[in-house]
Amino acid sequence: MQSQATTLRAVALPHAGLATDAVLVAGGAAFVALAAQVSFHLGFTPVPITGQTGAALLVGAALGSIRGAASLILYLLVGIAGVPVYSDHTHGWSVFSGATGGYIVGFVIAAALVGFLAEGRWDREFSSALSAMLIGSVTIYACGLFWLHHDLHVSWSTTFADGLYPFVLGDLAKVFIAALALPSAWRLVRRFSS
Repeated sequence: MQSQATTLRAVALPHAGLATDAVLVAGGAAFVALAAQVSFHLGFTPVPITGQTGAALLVGAALGSIRGAASLILYLLVGIAGVPVYSDHTHGWSVFSGATGGYIVGFVIAAALVGFLAEGRWDREFSSALSAMLIGSVTIYACGLFWLHHDLHVSWSTTFADGLYPFVLGDLAKVFIAALALPSAWRLVRRFSS
């Protein structure tokens, strides 16, 4: 029965109820908030280098589409409400509606999409996990770049220079690490749940 579980959450906590899911959703939001504090500014762009991208993708894969998206929606909403969860302990509507808000929206969509792919067993092997993480990362970039372009009112080449090129290598490393971690997590969870 547990081998048929669709997400890591389902195999690790097969009889979890609403309270457990609420804790997991809040924990996922907290994980992304902590990853956001690993932040470096490049000086020429309003977009910082953070750990959020990898965290959002992992939360989606581990919790599945609904809970993963709920976790990132919670992250988005508590940040707007004033809890300093965005990069560098920032918060508020002005941060969300500013240049980097599209990336935050992208985290929600990517968590749902990667969660959906994980439910389809894409997180069990390195190659499919890598594909799922790349799809999620491209989703985050698409949302972030369109928002950044609109907010800054600059050319697309400037948008790519500010919001894509400086981040590709780091995000590829995060995607690669996540793709390695997911199949390993499945093996570990199966070992302890059998």
